[in-house]
Amino acid sequence: MVGRRRLGREFGWLWASYAVSAYGSGLGFGALPLIAVLVLHAGPAEVSVLSATGPAVGALIAVPLAPWVEFRRKRPVMIGMDLARFAAMATIPVAYAFGRLGFVHLLVVSAVVAAAKIAFNAASGAYLKALVRPDDLLVANARFESTNWSSIAVGPPLGGAAIGLLGPVTTVVADALSYLLSALGITAIRRQEEAPRTTGKSPVRAGALLDGWRHIMSHPGLRPLYLNQMLVAGLIMATEPLLAVLLLRQLGFPPWQYALAFAAPCLGGLIGSRLAPRVVARFGRHRVFRTVGTLRAIWLIGLVLVRPGVVGLVTVIAVELAIIVNMSLYSPVLATYRLEHTPKHLVARTLTAWSIGQQASIAVLTALAGLLADITSPRTALTVAGLLILATPLLLPRQEQTSRHEPEPSRSHS
Repeated sequence: MVGRRRLGREFGWLWASYAVSAYGSGLGFGALPLIAVLVLHAGPAEVSVLSATGPAVGALIAVPLAPWVEFRRKRPVMIGMDLARFAAMATIPVAYAFGRLGFVHLLVVSAVVAAAKIAFNAASGAYLKALVRPDDLLVANARFESTNWSSIAVGPPLGGAAIGLLGPVTTVVADALSYLLSALGITAIRRQEEAPRTTGKSPVRAGALLDGWRHIMSHPGLRPLYLNQMLVAGLIMATEPLLAVLLLRQLGFPPWQYALAFAAPCLGGLIGSRLAPRVVARFGRHRVFRTVGTLRAIWLIGLVLVRPGVVGLVTVIAVELAIIVNMSLYSPVLATYRLEHTPKHLVARTLTAWSIGQQASIAVLTALAGLLADITSPRTALTVAGLLILATPLLLPRQEQTSRHEPEPSRSHS
């Protein structure tokens, strides 16, 4: 029963803190684009700019943060990044209350939150690797993955109802408070953290900024997985603002149906993440990368078929469910492989480089999709994204690239 293995009290605090912020973010799922559409009356190009520019600027800010995170104790970094996100998000309801909320304000908040998220994830990945045994990494990552998807399943419907009852910035308040509670939970972890060793050189030297990318691009397994992940994540996330405009404005879906269309399929994330340790044990990691990695990519084109009413809602839910089941199985396996194949002194920089590349891809592809949607239509842009993603399995690694230290698959379930 590998999925039920006890990982200790300290991991429990880390998991609980992650769950609090994840559920807060679930309540605020798509909050900034939603505010842009409902409060600032933004069009598809503006919504795409918001979804692209903020994360892109955040990724640039995170570049010099990577060595800084690497050579510091990770728990204080995580607490600091949670507090930064709380402060940034809290400015939105204040500005809204005084009638001063604007598009540039949303862009700035989006950038700050994106940079803090990258730094937090880098620190938490390095901290997790030191906190649990190597054999427990996949179980730990699967638990984080299941929490993430369950929060999105529960949060958006509640968030949509809250917006309808209490106003458009309600979920932003909940999201901000969740970061504050997460910081308090991480503070409760009492395990002594070893101070990172430094080489005596400045940790922010130019070479240190690129060490994460050097490791990824020189590793035969990580390199193709990285390139594949950038394109898959970028193309999938590029559809989010397009769907917001298509469903909310052109097809007349109420906010609660828009939230439900993305929340209900997230229950599939519980299935995939729970199965990950057993599937790897039975079939091996490489087969997961190749088969499940391919299955993530073939469903997105189905969003082109969305129509008004119940049929359209069911179509979105079915497509998203198929994508999410495969993503939630694939992601913890990828996260575990990445930690296993990264030296301890490079974890934060490697995870930062990975996040920055993914965010940059999301930003560029989202901006291009928004521009295409503005010139043509959201449905045309969805078609192009759905066709392009069909080519991404060609980037998945061959077996010899991922077989090093690969555990032998067993022939029975755990």
